[in-house]
Amino acid sequence: MSYPNQYAVVTGASRGLGRAFAFELAKCGINTLLVSSNCQISALCEELRNTYHIDSQYVIADLTKRESVISAVDEINAKYNVFFLINNAGVGGSQRFDKVDVSYLEKIIQLNVTATTLFCKLLLNNLLQQNKSFILNVASMAALTPIGYKMVYPASKAFVHNLSHAIRAEFRKTGLSVSVVCPGAMATSQSICQRIEKQGVFGKLTLISPEKVAHRCVRQALRGKREIVVNPAAFVFSKITPSDIRTRILTHIVKKETEM
Repeated sequence: MSYPNQYAVVTGASRGLGRAFAFELAKCGINTLLVSSNCQISALCEELRNTYHIDSQYVIADLTKRESVISAVDEINAKYNVFFLINNAGVGGSQRFDKVDVSYLEKIIQLNVTATTLFCKLLLNNLLQQNKSFILNVASMAALTPIGYKMVYPASKAFVHNLSHAIRAEFRKTGLSVSVVCPGAMATSQSICQRIEKQGVFGKLTLISPEKVAHRCVRQALRGKREIVVNPAAFVFSKITPSDIRTRILTHIVKKETEM
């Protein structure tokens, strides 16, 4: 694969799956444009340039703020040819809906729904100007099942899942391919590892490394795959178990997180 003078944009690139995406793209010889609110992202760009001899640039933006999202995309469109957009930035958690602060709910909606939608929309013309272009949106296995104590997170990821398929259908006769992935639990931080431990056997069975997710996603997205499966166990569970039963099982599992 060769994409000279073109860039892949990764949102939420400073850690976890976003960081894994950045390394995977660089290994493929793809120039990266990393979006993060963390100023230390510059060090990651330098590491990618020195190690993989690609160009790696960054944009500092707080994607929980609409104005910052628009400003970041305007900067990208003014300076770079983008052929690949990876909407990775997202947030979630496990709390009681009657106890959670409203500002946290708004943050989930802004980051998971609004920022993802705006990046797709505002980078669209840039993407369509390339001979071939790609969007990969990161949803979640939670997108397939409503889950108590997860608040609006499953709903936000269901939005991402449906949005991805809708854009793909609309632009299927162009050079733009849109993919979506619904990964399960990933050990991306100490707090997430602690949450997985509280989920017991189910959490451990569905655990997958961000590096494995990134490796499979980048390659399958560039092949035009519509829906990318990275966690077969969780995917099969979501397909063969009736929705109401899935909801009860997963709500029971997640409830443990809020009680410990």
